[in-house]
Amino acid sequence: MPLRLDIKRKLTARSDRAKSVDLHPTEPWLLVSLYSGTVVVWNHETQMMVKTFELCDLPVRVARFVARKHWVIAGADDMQLRVLNYNTLERVYMFEAHADYIRCIAVHPTQPYVLTSSDDMLIKLWDWDRKWTCSQVFEGHAHYVMQVVINPKDNNQFASASLDRTIKVWQLGSKTPNFTLEGHEKGVNCVDYYSGGDKPYLISGADDHLIKIWDYQNKTCVQTLEGHAQNVTCVSFHPELPIILTGSEDGTVRVWHSNTYRLENTLNYGMERVWCICGLPGSNNVAMGYDEGSIIIKLGREEPAMSMDSSGKVMWARHSEVQQANLKAMGDTEIRDGERLPLGVKDMGSCEIYPQTIQHSPNGRFVVVCGDGEYIIYTAMALRNKSFGSAQEFIWAHDSSQYAVREHNNAVKIFKNFKEKKTFRPDFGAEGIFGGFLLGVRSNSGLAFYDWENAELVRRIEIQPKHIFWSDSGELVCIATDESLFVLRYVQERVSAALDSKEEMTEDGIEDAFEVLGEIQEVVKTGVWVGDCFIYTSSVNRLNYYVGGEIITIAHLDRTMYLLGYIPKDDRLYLGDKELNIISYSLLLSVLEYQTAVMRMDFSTADKVLPTIPVEQRPRVAHFLEKQGYRQQALAVSTDPDHKFELALQLGELETAHQLALEAKSEQKWKQLAELATTKCQFSLAQECLHQAQDYGGLLLLATTSGNADMVGRLAEGAESDGKTNVAFLTYFMQGRLDKCLELLIKTDRLPEAAFLARTYMPSHVSRVVKLWKESLSKVNKKAADALADPTEYSNLFPGLQQALLAEQYLKETHVRVRPAAEYPLVTPNEDRNVVEEAAGLMPEGEIAVPEQVLGSMSETLIAPLVTETTCSAAAAAAEDEEFAPLEQEPSDPVSATEEKYFPNAPSPCPVTITEEHVEPEQAQSASNEEEMAEEDMIATSETSVSVEESVLQQSTTEMSDKEPDMVQPGPVGAVSSSVDTDVQETFPATDALPADCVSETETVSVAAAEEDALLSATLTADALIASEAREMANSEEVETDIHSSVVTPIADTAAEETEETPVTQELVSETAPSPVTVEELISFETTDNSVLDAPVPVQTLEALMIHDPLQDSLEDSMPVLKPVTEQEPQQEEQTVTLPVKSEDTTEPPALCPAEPEVPAPETVAPEGSEESAEDLEEELNDEVLDDLDLDLDTFDLDDIDTTDVNLDEDFMDE
Repeated sequence: MPLRLDIKRKLTARSDRAKSVDLHPTEPWLLVSLYSGTVVVWNHETQMMVKTFELCDLPVRVARFVARKHWVIAGADDMQLRVLNYNTLERVYMFEAHADYIRCIAVHPTQPYVLTSSDDMLIKLWDWDRKWTCSQVFEGHAHYVMQVVINPKDNNQFASASLDRTIKVWQLGSKTPNFTLEGHEKGVNCVDYYSGGDKPYLISGADDHLIKIWDYQNKTCVQTLEGHAQNVTCVSFHPELPIILTGSEDGTVRVWHSNTYRLENTLNYGMERVWCICGLPGSNNVAMGYDEGSIIIKLGREEPAMSMDSSGKVMWARHSEVQQANLKAMGDTEIRDGERLPLGVKDMGSCEIYPQTIQHSPNGRFVVVCGDGEYIIYTAMALRNKSFGSAQEFIWAHDSSQYAVREHNNAVKIFKNFKEKKTFRPDFGAEGIFGGFLLGVRSNSGLAFYDWENAELVRRIEIQPKHIFWSDSGELVCIATDESLFVLRYVQERVSAALDSKEEMTEDGIEDAFEVLGEIQEVVKTGVWVGDCFIYTSSVNRLNYYVGGEIITIAHLDRTMYLLGYIPKDDRLYLGDKELNIISYSLLLSVLEYQTAVMRMDFSTADKVLPTIPVEQRPRVAHFLEKQGYRQQALAVSTDPDHKFELALQLGELETAHQLALEAKSEQKWKQLAELATTKCQFSLAQECLHQAQDYGGLLLLATTSGNADMVGRLAEGAESDGKTNVAFLTYFMQGRLDKCLELLIKTDRLPEAAFLARTYMPSHVSRVVKLWKESLSKVNKKAADALADPTEYSNLFPGLQQALLAEQYLKETHVRVRPAAEYPLVTPNEDRNVVEEAAGLMPEGEIAVPEQVLGSMSETLIAPLVTETTCSAAAAAAEDEEFAPLEQEPSDPVSATEEKYFPNAPSPCPVTITEEHVEPEQAQSASNEEEMAEEDMIATSETSVSVEESVLQQSTTEMSDKEPDMVQPGPVGAVSSSVDTDVQETFPATDALPADCVSETETVSVAAAEEDALLSATLTADALIASEAREMANSEEVETDIHSSVVTPIADTAAEETEETPVTQELVSETAPSPVTVEELISFETTDNSVLDAPVPVQTLEALMIHDPLQDSLEDSMPVLKPVTEQEPQQEEQTVTLPVKSEDTTEPPALCPAEPEVPAPETVAPEGSEESAEDLEEELNDEVLDDLDLDLDTFDLDDIDTTDVNLDEDFMDE
């Protein structure tokens, strides 16, 4: 029968003509030298080319790996020998080695030597440790030396083949050959040594198409192999298998049996001529080079021929020699897992056949050797021949007295007591057979189980198995396929009943014969049953065992290992590799017995076995119990604190988990326990766990959901001290402790966030934070730092800052205690509140906390937001009643005098802004024409005008309270106003009499560049003023303009019999961006008693307005007298317009400038007592002003106006 060889192609690499091939001893690399002058390296596992060396343009006839130096040595037709590092791809050395083509390179296995042969008929020895010096030259051949090869059994001896038809054997150190072998009729192309220790053979191939086997000890030809049709180019003894490989120019590779010299196989891959063949010791891989590329094939099985019986005796075959080792002979030698065992090897003798498999009988008394299509049964003790026969496969039954063989694909023979019992032909053929409690036969249709006694079909399964493993009890069976593993239970009772009754038999056998227990998605290489545990090695080199649906990994293997068996007495598992090394791993029998008892639900036996399990193995048992659903038992068995804690959490045992957490002191465990305690409503335990875990986020959640305000407070301090700034900030914010939030942001260098927090919630701290921000940012980017605006320097960029300051003070004074959740429905939501409106009605207990820098800048900048409010007491109202007698009032809308005013009643929290329209040129001309006509009436009725105006103001106060949000436009007369020529502090020096109940309301002054210094020589009558303003407010819409006007103290009058307080509020409107043209209005009042020089009133700071009350002073003193002044031209010097603050000697009145938008003036009805209408008077005044207007607004400056000698009252009197 032919030799059983499995041949599988592993790599096909198409390329130019391959002149030589070589396999790396450790890496999956194939080295190929090409006729084109290139050397390439292929990875035969990934099928990829990994390295390329372009050496020259001439053929590279040979290349070899030097693995211990990480080199590739190549010889080419340019006579150069090149040494390359295959890791760095660098050339290490290059020199001219011969005078002709280099044909072959042989690397010494231990010494730093390299042998080269060439067409110059020389063989040279090179020593790379001596810088590649030539140590020796061997001369003797008369033609090209085609190949040299070193004897693997004697490294100082080598053989050479030459076209002079001879093979010479040489010795290192000798210049002459030891002997010469002659026999070929043509040139010899190749030669190789037999690597086995039993035969001193050489093989050679020549151009005479013959292969000759030589005995180099007897110097005779042992055998001549014929069969090739062309020149034989390469020959090789396989280093592992009993085969000879020969290649020829006929394109075939022939496989010969090395013992019988029988032709076993012929390989033809259609790639033209074969040039080279290379095998690798310790591997079944063979590389071949062709005209069109290279190929790697795998011959035979990688699994070694090894077997172990139940007593620990291991037998294996090394080539044709059988050896034995006894594990008991090691005695008390310490054995470590995964380490090679130091075994004593005993030679059992040579086998008549080449062993491909060795297998012990179940009882260990016999051992069978299969190979070459034959089997031989030996006694295990002395290796005596017991029986033999022809067979492609041999299997043992569960009973050692029975076995079966498969001679071919159609028949199976069953033997009992070494005698043939039965021969049967399976219905679907027999491609493979499997032993055990049932006889398994594999065919194209699937797997069929037969009874050993009668060869009757038990069950047919549609599966293609590779291995079948039966347990010792015969109850469990494992079927391994190419993709997965199936575990089945064999039900013997059902099978026996069915075989007896013959009723449940079908064409597929007995359907209930097997029960599927599980499926494992792993590829099993080898396996063995121990009880109900199946131990196996997988394709990914893991040693696992399967029990109860659970896979437990015993070890990760560094190479492919094959299971030999398990010795219960040693509690160890033994494995072997293809180099015939044996290793072991510890696997306690008590653990396996306990798991087997649990699987069989025999808990009494499990309880008895448990005490015998060592403590270090308890966690493994506990994991097994957990997988089976016995968590309570697993908790009792486990000794691993982490596993016990997990089990306690799963079982909900808080006390056990708490105790384990205390011992472990693990933050993660405390968090897990806190979560469980929360779900169990054990909040005190949850709080403790969160505290132990330093989980401030969880503590905050617990504190807020439980409504524990004290805990929130303590949490904030603890979180800040421990650096948990996010939680600390959130906690402070929830408590309303904004100062803490701000300081926390500053402390953590989050200055941008701090600035925005201060701008939003604490505007009084904006300047301080911005300063810190600028200092910090200037270290990184000075330009970016300079771009930050500070309210102390750029108050115009912060509109509404004063309202925000008032709102901050309001919120601080109205802050209440922390409210319980029960009051939530009673609290107004924040989105429904308007804090600015609420703060408008605030009467602060003290002065609003505004930085002095902010206040100082407000008095110096062009646009300054101010906060003022004045509430007059009843005493002040009474004083007014004594001095001024009320006149009869006309009903009208809220009055807008020449200055913007509004008069909300006391309960109103929000001021009303009355924005003044710009004066049109037509209106100014009309006012100028009527100016002279109204002078006498104005002088005559000055006192009456004042009293009438006061009456109207008193009436309008009540009407304005309901229309606070509306913007009121003044009439045409409102385009002209007077300016007091002296500071308010000088005009009204008495400020100590300010009532305590007078507070500040928002008042904004926006001062723009005046275009001309207008001299007013006429005064409107009170009736005309009241009527024009009433009509204007009734008909106009809201129009916001930039108005810059000086503050003039309003005078309010009340009836003698009224005793209520009348709040008088002034608002000076300011816009951030001033309009191109603004109007500054001047207003003047006169009495018959005295007169006051008009002067521009400087913009007052909050503090100044709260201390000085011009209204109170004016009421205590006599009324001012309006005096005429002379007209002066303005000067143009500076482009930047500022609001000057002058002393009384240099006070200058601001000038008028025409309005930019053209707004038609509403019609006005002149009140009684006036000779001309208000519109005519306004147009006359405006025309006079515009006639004298000759300004450059870009260079205009109020400081240049000199109004020292101007007195409006004198001009009026002169007229």
